[in-house]
Amino acid sequence: MGTTTGGRQDAAGNAPAESADNENAGAVVDDATATAVERIADAAKAAAKVLARANRATKDAALRAIGTALVEHQDRILAANQRDLADADVNGVTASLKDRLRLTPERIAGLAAALENLASQPDPVGTVVRGQTLPNGLRLRQVHVPLGVVGAIYEARPNVTVDIAGLALKSGNAVILRGGTAAAHSNAALVELIGEALTGQGLPATAVQTIDAYGRAGANALMRARGRVDVLIPRGGRSLIQTVVRNAQVPVIETGEGNVHIYVDASADPETVTPIVLNAKTQRPSVCNTVETLLVHRDFAGLESVLRAAADAGVRLHVDERIAAALPADVPTQAATAEDWATEYMDLDLAVAAVDSMDAAIEHIDRYTTRHTEAILTNDLANAERFIAEVDAAAVLVNASTRFTDGGEFGLGAEVGISTQKMHARGPMGLTELTTTKWIVQGDGQVRA
Repeated sequence: MGTTTGGRQDAAGNAPAESADNENAGAVVDDATATAVERIADAAKAAAKVLARANRATKDAALRAIGTALVEHQDRILAANQRDLADADVNGVTASLKDRLRLTPERIAGLAAALENLASQPDPVGTVVRGQTLPNGLRLRQVHVPLGVVGAIYEARPNVTVDIAGLALKSGNAVILRGGTAAAHSNAALVELIGEALTGQGLPATAVQTIDAYGRAGANALMRARGRVDVLIPRGGRSLIQTVVRNAQVPVIETGEGNVHIYVDASADPETVTPIVLNAKTQRPSVCNTVETLLVHRDFAGLESVLRAAADAGVRLHVDERIAAALPADVPTQAATAEDWATEYMDLDLAVAAVDSMDAAIEHIDRYTTRHTEAILTNDLANAERFIAEVDAAAVLVNASTRFTDGGEFGLGAEVGISTQKMHARGPMGLTELTTTKWIVQGDGQVRA
């Protein structure tokens, strides 16, 4: 998921003065760092060839071995995580960022369960997309194959280390990780355990490597490793993602930034709206599928009840003039600014605006959307169908919390991130999205006339 706040909090999970640009770009790449990252990438490429030949049973056994190692050696992981949390306290990291950074026995058990889920998923490698026999007798088929070496740059999310490693292994890819300074100790412990588990299953430990030791210069070297890294996936907020897009010389799949909207139609049922909005905003506000802006039709009857419940749950309401005028004085609000409509808070803040029509709601969404997730709450089927057709986002939800935009919730096992672009991968990126295709042509001596 995304991990920044549109400029209102620290993008890297370190001292508030640091940004994702400081964390992941701008450093001079010295020759020693460039050489070290090239060696890591070359080792990853060799490991990718081994994984490309591995069958499903081998890969699934490795995933289960990693899950077992995480649980059996959780004390090592938690001790490392405590070091990261202590550093976060020194650096004044916000509570929401610390929540993303924190590991617990329950969260480690959840990571192991996600790996087990991945092992139960069908193997995408070798799946036939299409095929035919041509008139000249050539047998033609297009099949899914691994991407090869996947680079991932992300922030303050040690769980992502396991998610990406597991998805990469199952889809036959090697992965190079840059997890950021904030989670350096946690990520180092996790990668070490993953390597030990892989070796125990006869697979190369170099299938999962980290370049955290090389800091910002290492991240820049990874961005420039064209020919050694097949694709680079930044997972975080706008600052991180745009930094990678601007600086990378390898192909990039953009993910994550989530300025997410919910439009409450005039026909929506207030009893349904309230729990959906509360879930979308408060269940875990620090992730990219949390709602950031609520657009309310002027004729919706339950405005006060919905926003009072949100305020009672600790949500700070940034409202426009019409919303402010419609609420009694005992519902705490603050005046929304122009910046609020474009802000990915990732905290207990919610921008709220009144709209006169669905046209106005869609116009607002088109202006400020990051094309991650958008939702409509309505009892009007025609309005729902129109919203689905006209709103341009990776995921569009009707009468459900935006928190469902997630690889695990979609039954993908896990996700590398949520792609907001329109290439082969859009939305939650699971196993299939970490593959490309290869055309295989088999003949009996045919030559082209």
